[in-house]
Amino acid sequence: MTAPITPKNTAVRNTAVRNTAVRRATLLAVCVSTAMLMLDIAVVNTALPSIASDLDTGVSALQWVIDAYTLALATVVLSAGSWADRRGRRHVFIIGILWFTTASLFCALAPNIWVLDLARAAQGIGGAVLFACSLALLADVFAKGPQRATALAAYGATIGGAFAVGPLVGGLLTEFLDWRAIFLINVPIGLITLALTARWVPESRDPRPRGADVLGQILVSTGLAALVFGLLRGNEAGWFEPQPVIAAVIATAALIGFYLHELRTTEPMLPPHLLANRAFAGAQIAAFSISASLFAVFVYTTIYLQNVLHLSPVDAGLVYLPATIAMFVVAGGTAKLDGRIPVSVSLTCSLLLVSIGLVMMTVVDVTSSPYAILPGFVVACVGAGVFNPVMSGLVLGESTSNHSGLAAGINDAFRQTGIAVGVAALGAFLPAQSMLPGGSPDDFVSGLRLALFVAAFIAALGALVCAATLRTARQTGKSVAKEIDSESIST
Repeated sequence: MTAPITPKNTAVRNTAVRNTAVRRATLLAVCVSTAMLMLDIAVVNTALPSIASDLDTGVSALQWVIDAYTLALATVVLSAGSWADRRGRRHVFIIGILWFTTASLFCALAPNIWVLDLARAAQGIGGAVLFACSLALLADVFAKGPQRATALAAYGATIGGAFAVGPLVGGLLTEFLDWRAIFLINVPIGLITLALTARWVPESRDPRPRGADVLGQILVSTGLAALVFGLLRGNEAGWFEPQPVIAAVIATAALIGFYLHELRTTEPMLPPHLLANRAFAGAQIAAFSISASLFAVFVYTTIYLQNVLHLSPVDAGLVYLPATIAMFVVAGGTAKLDGRIPVSVSLTCSLLLVSIGLVMMTVVDVTSSPYAILPGFVVACVGAGVFNPVMSGLVLGESTSNHSGLAAGINDAFRQTGIAVGVAALGAFLPAQSMLPGGSPDDFVSGLRLALFVAAFIAALGALVCAATLRTARQTGKSVAKEIDSESIST
């Protein structure tokens, strides 16, 4: 027998419908913005040779197309997370959408490589704001349990899916339109996300917000920028030339200064006591290692396919497609396990798969088939497919705290720093001129093999750290989340 229709029943039903709509709209806004950010890394990789040819640029300036974005994202995301906790995550998320969309337009209109690099840095700042808010917005509307597991599955699948279609989308836009189209595509996506967020996403904030750490922001930005500049410039000009040596001195001084400042300030942007937690520190090292290995070397395998094997941008994207689809499928399936496998096992095994896959990719040769790297890339991408949702689950667990923006920001900072430093460091193994059209294919391939072995070592080292530090984390995020929550409140 159906319940009689009363004003009270109608109000409850309307509230339930409204809450469901809010959850779905928030998930859609977060996933669309995340796809936009991940696409912006994947599509640019495929377009790098075209950008180098069109803007007549050198190697280090070309590498800054990647590193200006990831470095800005990595250094700003911590402050952005705390800012979102303080000012309101929905409010800050909207600012991030507007900033990122506008910067994308400037990238598309860039008349030379230096303007493009500066616009990419501006994009990175907008990306930092969006990354810092994304998981916090999900944690606010999805309670722990099946609902959050479903949201996590969608979020993990979005990351995998963006990488799945990214190289092919970049190839299609570059080959049939122009490399500038890879940035213009962000404009309509950004506007759609803006409308969705303004209409449906609820506001949330930390009732006890942290203050801004301005000096810490300056020191860490200076230190990481000088480190990456020194690595890139050293490979091109010589390691003992004045510029890379001075950059190394500045980087060392700034990063040491940052560490000492964080120990002494009352509200640090990167609280040292969190890194004293073995499980939390191990998770960040894992995030750094997968970015500095697989996602950093991805830049150079793309150059290999186009400059050495002379594939078109579309054909290069097609080479990656099977592996990145595997990442998409595995990410969705892994997220649905919802912590049934210990974090230490999942992350350790995923990084081992990445390491094995990278070693398998060392079969690269000047005359080999473009699909020779595919088996290894499939194995590495399966590892990444396991890694992404497990790590996101760890951060979502932390997001039950009022300091969810800070927790998400720290994780994203280590991820993006890994890409920025990895691109610069692995590039040091490839002769500078070999990376440009007309360079020596043999020199490039020899350097790429060495870079792949080093990347495999970084991933394997990350796996060892996970096995040693995450043994106590029996369920996704729980032990780490409690530690972070209690320590954050104490500060």
